[in-house]
Amino acid sequence: MSLPVTIEKNACCVPRVTSSLTHEDAERVARVFKAMGDPTRIMLLSLIAASEGGEACICDLTEPVGLSQATVSHHMKLLADAGLVVREQRGKWAYFALDDGALNAAADAIRSA
Repeated sequence: MSLPVTIEKNACCVPRVTSSLTHEDAERVARVFKAMGDPTRIMLLSLIAASEGGEACICDLTEPVGLSQATVSHHMKLLADAGLVVREQRGKWAYFALDDGALNAAADAIRSA
């Protein structure tokens, strides 16, 4: 049994999209999500978040992810460039902390679009 289909002439749906991100905002948000698109970087963010004081030295991040200091530094640079972490140099070691609100800002940018 098929149900009757009624089509109104000149019927159109009301557009639900009323605004969108600017191109610059979309690039910024995409940079954040691209940086988060790697499992190692997600692990690094998690390690920093779980660290005492909410910060971690680069020297403390290499062993848990099983990568060299140079590779971890590369990942951390990408996270810093995306605005997800802040970096502070202390002597020869770099310390990283999550940038408060960076993830929320990215999610809000998409929600408000």
